[in-house]
Amino acid sequence: MTLHAYRGEILSLAHDPAEAPDAVRHDPDGVLVIKDGVIVARGAADDVLPRFPGVEVEHLPGLVVPGFIDAHVHYPQLDRIGSHGEQLLDWLDRHIFPAEKAFADAGHAGSVAEAFLGELLRHGTTSALVFATVHAASVDAFFAAAERRNLRMACGKVLMDLGPEGLRDDPASALAESEALIAKWHGRARLTYAVTPRFALTSSDEQLAIAGRLLADHPGVLLHTHLAENVREISEVAERFSDAADYLDAYDRFGLVTDRSVFAHGVHLPDRSCARLAESGAGIAVCPTSNFFLGSGMFDFAQAEAHMVRLGLGSDIGAGTSLSLLHNGGAAYQAGLFKGYRLDPFRALWLATGGSARLLHIDAKVGALAEGQEADFVVLDDRATPLLARRTAGASLAERLFAMQVLGDDRTVRQTYVLGRCAWDRDALGSAP
Repeated sequence: MTLHAYRGEILSLAHDPAEAPDAVRHDPDGVLVIKDGVIVARGAADDVLPRFPGVEVEHLPGLVVPGFIDAHVHYPQLDRIGSHGEQLLDWLDRHIFPAEKAFADAGHAGSVAEAFLGELLRHGTTSALVFATVHAASVDAFFAAAERRNLRMACGKVLMDLGPEGLRDDPASALAESEALIAKWHGRARLTYAVTPRFALTSSDEQLAIAGRLLADHPGVLLHTHLAENVREISEVAERFSDAADYLDAYDRFGLVTDRSVFAHGVHLPDRSCARLAESGAGIAVCPTSNFFLGSGMFDFAQAEAHMVRLGLGSDIGAGTSLSLLHNGGAAYQAGLFKGYRLDPFRALWLATGGSARLLHIDAKVGALAEGQEADFVVLDDRATPLLARRTAGASLAERLFAMQVLGDDRTVRQTYVLGRCAWDRDALGSAP
C-alpha cells in the first residue's frame, strides 16, 4: 500500500498531565504519514514531508486529535437514553431491564449494534468498552458489527444470575457461554473480550467466583463492571456482603480486582478502595453525565489523583445523556469544580483518549497519535456553531479546547478516521464506504 499523509493542526497527550509535566504534544502545522493504517511518522510538516518525497498529502481543516475512547457504555440502552424519573435501581427496573429483554433476538441486537456504532463514529469515538446483555446473541451481534467496521472494541456477555426474569442466566451457562464467546472473539481483528458481571447485587457468590476464574484462565481479557455509583446501591451491597471492608472488597475476594479491571463510576469511594485500586492497577471509568442524570453524585478527582488511581472517561449511555466525549469532558470539569477540583482541558482530553486507552490496555495501539500506533483520529471544528466560532475566535489552544468541551457536541466532529480511512464525514452527511 502506498503512503498517505494528512496535514493539519495536530494535538495529543503523551501521558496523564497529572502524573508528569510536558504531556501535551502539539504540532500547529503537523503531518501524519500513514501506511497500512499505521502512523509511520508524525511531526512538523517542514521536518517530516522532506523524508517522504512524492507522498500524497491531504489537508485536514480543523484540530486533529486521537479518536475518542469510551471507557464505559451500554449499547443495548441506546434507545432508552433520556428516560425520565428514577435513580439507579428503580431506573434499571422501570426502563432498562424491559428494554434489554429484546436482545435475545439476534436480529434486534444486530440492528441496534449497527445504529450504536454509527452514532459512536458520528461523535468521534473509535474505540469503546461496551456492555451487551445477558444474551450471548447480543455479544455476537455487537462484535460482528464492530468487525465489519474494523473498529477496536471490547465487549462481553453480562453475568446476572440474580437478575429479573428474562434477564437471568445461571453459573453453569454463564461459564459455558463466556468461554465460547472468548474462544470465538477475543483477539480476533481489533476485538477484546471483557468478563462482565453487571454489578455485585446481580450475581451470586458462585457466579462472581466464576467471573474470577474466567479472568484467571484468560489473562488477556478485561473485567468490566460497576462500582460505588449510588448511595442506595452501596447500602444494599454492604448489607449483602456484610463482612467486606467496602464495595470494592466485595469484588476483590473473588479475584476481580486486577490491573485489567475497569470499574464504572466510583462516585462514593473510601480511601481504602482508592489505595487498593492504585495498588492493583485497576481503574475507574468516570461517567459525569450519567452521574448527574441519575442523581448519583460527583466524582472526586482530587481524591483519585491523591491516590494515583487510573482514570478514563465514559459516556454510560443510556444513563449518560450524550455519546460525545467532548461533552462528557466538559461535564467532568463541572463535576470536579463542585468539589473544588479544576479539571484542565488537556487532562480532560487525556481522559477521553490516552487515559481510556490505558484502562483498556490498548495504549500501545491507539490514544496518542504516536509513531507505530493505529491511525484512528478525529478532525474537530471549533467553528461548528456560530456561538462556538465567536467563543474561539483569537483564543489560545487551551481556550479553544475547553470551549469545544463545554459548548461542543456531535456537530463539532467534522470527520472520524479509522485506520487512516474516513469513516464519518459530517459535511458529506454520513459514513464513508
